[in-house]
Amino acid sequence: MSCGCKTSGDSAHSCGPKKTANGCENVNTCGNSYKLSVFDWLSNINNPAPNRCDFVEVRFKNDRKSFFKNVNNIPLHIGSVVTVESSPGHDVGVISLTGELVKIQMKKKKFSEESALKIYRLANQKDLEVWQEARKKEENVKIEARKIAHRLGLEMKITDVEYQGDASKVTFYYTADNRVDFRQLIKDYAGAFRTKIDMKQIGFRQEAAKVGGIGSCGRELCCSTWLTDFRSVNTNVARYQQLSINPQKLAGQCGKLKCCLNYELDSYLDALSNFPSSSTTLDTEKGRAFCIKIDVFKKKMWFAYVESSIAWYDFDIDLVKKLIAKNKRGEKTLPLEELKQPETPFASIDLIQENNVDRFEKKGRANNKNRNQNRQNNNQNNQNNQNQGQKKNTGRPERQERPERSDRPQRQEKQQNQNPNNQQKPQKINPQQKPQLEKVEAAADSSADKKPNPNKKKFKKKFPPKKDNNA
Repeated sequence: MSCGCKTSGDSAHSCGPKKTANGCENVNTCGNSYKLSVFDWLSNINNPAPNRCDFVEVRFKNDRKSFFKNVNNIPLHIGSVVTVESSPGHDVGVISLTGELVKIQMKKKKFSEESALKIYRLANQKDLEVWQEARKKEENVKIEARKIAHRLGLEMKITDVEYQGDASKVTFYYTADNRVDFRQLIKDYAGAFRTKIDMKQIGFRQEAAKVGGIGSCGRELCCSTWLTDFRSVNTNVARYQQLSINPQKLAGQCGKLKCCLNYELDSYLDALSNFPSSSTTLDTEKGRAFCIKIDVFKKKMWFAYVESSIAWYDFDIDLVKKLIAKNKRGEKTLPLEELKQPETPFASIDLIQENNVDRFEKKGRANNKNRNQNRQNNNQNNQNNQNQGQKKNTGRPERQERPERSDRPQRQEKQQNQNPNNQQKPQKINPQQKPQLEKVEAAADSSADKKPNPNKKKFKKKFPPKKDNNA
């Protein structure tokens, strides 16, 4: 036997091997998260036997609950499947609450003890089989019921179908905008399903709670998870929260205003109690100004001139109260342009650092990168300085080598002094020796263009021997 929420067809929760036919071994709760489950916070309190509460809360399909009296003093706890009194026949449900907390719930819902029905027994195997067979037929019965209603041309929608535990009665839940004539419909249903028919109209909010869905917030609907009672929501709630009256944004899955608009209404009302009225007008030297917008979070009010409402001027509520008090004394305030103070830039500190690109990088890595970059820059600067020094040093020996070249004419003069005959006698060159001399001169010119290598040894150029014609 699974947990009560599964036996009632509302979820797939299971308590495991500890679950017995009598319910869960844990008396407090069965641990499920279904919205009809109740946490018994008074379960640890042991009351005297004569003062014990004889009433228990039993839940059925969907959000239907009722209180029953344990006449036979059956040992019951949360999750027990019981057979209870009904009209006609009997019904099968699951215990959702026991103990002293039942009295508090009965007092809250104004349930009279005299109208409470009684519990017959714990559900036996036969009761469970009949109940489960009836629950399996509900989906097919719902489809067939919709076809019959559509054939009769009735403006209604069959939302859900619920069989009684003994399959002696079936209840049809429907939604409709106008009144519906059921005379022919009930006859067709009774002839098709061969059981007692009960029609029950529900609202669109209850329909959304039964069907379920995902809201605009991205979570499951509140009415289908935890919200059990519905409060009325009107358009004034949206006006207090400074929301635009847009039905597409303010409406939920049911087509009505969202229930969550009531959640923060009290906080907005407390904040707006410190604000001046939204119908406040200011008498200035330039003309009358009216309130056009209120910001609850920044505690500011926007004003604009009646004649030209294009330009808006925002003021703190403290300044607005002073201006209102000045107008009550019969004095006009300065123009809105002069009252407007320049906004001081506020340096916001991002504690979470969501906008920082380097928030996932460690600080040590960043410091190491900066150090490496500085080292590389220093090395490049040192290399550039060395190259510049080398260029300057290479220029100096070139200037010093020039006198070595000037040694050549001196050597030639010495040779001429040693051989005076060579100066007086002109040299004659044979035509066969001219190409050889030209090659030697070209090689000498090319070697002269090349830079001198200090490592190489300097040798004197050897010319071919000159022939002496006199000899």
